[in-house]
Amino acid sequence: MTKHYEVIVVGAGSMGMAAGYYLAAQGVKTLMIDAFDPPHENGSHAGQTRLIRHACGEGLEYVPLALRAQELWDDLQAKTNERIFMKTGVVTYGPAESLFVQTAIDGGHKYKLNFETLSADEINARWPGITVPDGQIGCYEPEAGMLFSENSIRTFRRLALDNGAELKVDSPVMNIDIHADSVKVDTDTESFTADKLIISGGAWNKKILDDLDMKINIQPSRQTIAWFDSNDELYKADSFPGFFADVPTGVYYGFPSIDSGGLKIGRYDNGDDIDPAYYNKEFGAYEKDESDIRGFMSQYMQAANGSLKVGKTCLFTNTPDENFIIDKHPEHDHVAIAAGFSGHGYKFSSAVGEVLSELVTAGETKQDISLFKATRPSLQPENEGEVYFKARGK
Repeated sequence: MTKHYEVIVVGAGSMGMAAGYYLAAQGVKTLMIDAFDPPHENGSHAGQTRLIRHACGEGLEYVPLALRAQELWDDLQAKTNERIFMKTGVVTYGPAESLFVQTAIDGGHKYKLNFETLSADEINARWPGITVPDGQIGCYEPEAGMLFSENSIRTFRRLALDNGAELKVDSPVMNIDIHADSVKVDTDTESFTADKLIISGGAWNKKILDDLDMKINIQPSRQTIAWFDSNDELYKADSFPGFFADVPTGVYYGFPSIDSGGLKIGRYDNGDDIDPAYYNKEFGAYEKDESDIRGFMSQYMQAANGSLKVGKTCLFTNTPDENFIIDKHPEHDHVAIAAGFSGHGYKFSSAVGEVLSELVTAGETKQDISLFKATRPSLQPENEGEVYFKARGK
């Protein structure tokens, strides 16, 4: 006999595991299914840490979602002894004309956030590990910091299971059938039914949605991150902030050294489009994996440009306008979708999980998600090939 649930969550990574917890905490009979065993190295959450900024350069509409996410991260921290959030501060910097930096500053003003606007000289004086040239400015948020992504998923997983949710790991979904008032999900060994469905498959969302005849423009890409030997007196977490740099040579982000682990830096743009089932996961497979990051450090963080400690690859799933997809399926009201987080979604995943739980229980959410509609023009196949760079102003 096929087992029936109130909600099935396909993809129990960043967004899906959070959704599973918030559903189970309400007593909703929930099944989460993942192709791997989260947390794992095959998702967008890999690499230990993620930044959380409240003054979001991606757009003013993101600020309320970031603030709600921070509340939920703080609540999660209270439920575990694992590190979930570390307040290091985050500085966002780039040329004065950078749309990303200006939007962060505008968001700080509009929502009365705790932030400072800093000149290049002020940034260099406050953090000697950074060398910012004249003409660049920064937005510094002392309340922002780092999320420990893998710890967070482990904690959401434990709490979801403690509240009665079930989790099937190492179980790739082979087929989904959507009926008028129910769904059927097949793995390679079992079948399950439910009243409602959440699709949150990360880089696999494109294939899942294609198989459901929902053709939208999302594209997985291969990205890299690396840790470098660095001077802990300059870059340790109790004195150096996280950072996001929108500079003429590219877009970079990084983290202070934790427990002498080295400065962590990644490049946000310049990834390679891939199929998540078939791509080279080895850091260094391409010369640019390391050279892109070293080029940035040689200009902006010379004292961090030491020997490579470790490098890793991770996955982004990009939309043309770099805005998320958080919506109900346009033809099936009992199906919710979370996709296309374009490399800046993890910090919101607690709030996105809450939103998904609301969409499949109440049919609506308290958050304004109008920006994230699945039916917006830039996602439609006839617009494939168009490029939007609203967020970064490139």
